[in-house]
Amino acid sequence: MPLTSEEKDAFKRDGVVTRRGLVASELVHRATSLIDTWYRDLKPSDIPAYSQRTFAPELGSHPNILALYRETEAAELTTDLLGDTLPVASAQIQIRVPESEFPGVQPEKAMHVDGVSCPHLDPRELRTFSLLVGVVLSNVSSAQDGALHYQPGGHHTMTDWFRTQWSLGMTEQVPPEIDQQQGVPLLGAPGDVLLMHHLIPHSVGRNLTPFPRVMAYFRLSHPDHPRRRLEALRDPWLDYPPLTAIPQPTVDKE
Repeated sequence: MPLTSEEKDAFKRDGVVTRRGLVASELVHRATSLIDTWYRDLKPSDIPAYSQRTFAPELGSHPNILALYRETEAAELTTDLLGDTLPVASAQIQIRVPESEFPGVQPEKAMHVDGVSCPHLDPRELRTFSLLVGVVLSNVSSAQDGALHYQPGGHHTMTDWFRTQWSLGMTEQVPPEIDQQQGVPLLGAPGDVLLMHHLIPHSVGRNLTPFPRVMAYFRLSHPDHPRRRLEALRDPWLDYPPLTAIPQPTVDKE
């Protein structure tokens, strides 16, 4: 089912749309079985590096992982937003490990926008994209479950900051008013799918449950994005031609 006009309006206003139960349980099971097997050999010393990039890097291009996007309506929904996309060749697997099993190894992630001023990259390097598609692979019923926290409407603030205050090479990832906010936790069940604008600031909390919190992320880019990364930071709809004909919802400014 394509995105409704209400969902498109919500995406322009909030930068986020969630579809519940979009991925079939069989596809979820195939993916989680692979990740569960890999997780059994996880070493505490490897967790910080995996947290910065991806867990189970050798699984990112596995057919059962890619099927979470390629064999679901998620791929169709991205075309409703971007029109056309570059091919998806791999996924990022993000696990928030239980604090009780790995104490102090995986602290909270601060508010950030992916691919901009990353602590593990040269601040002059941009690894941006257009749209983040996140597939929930474990139950997240509370903010204490290692949930992703996002700021609805934050893409408007980030666009203004990138346009008026930020410059390539700065190490700050978000402006102070964004950094001080907690954000909204993404709660859900296996098979739920998040569509989130690249410019939505987000953080990740600690996992206080006994079980790992698992997400698969797909980074979608409009075909023209690689040659206009800076421009896309300053114009939130540059990569979203299907939405440009839709009037932008009014954003209240305090």
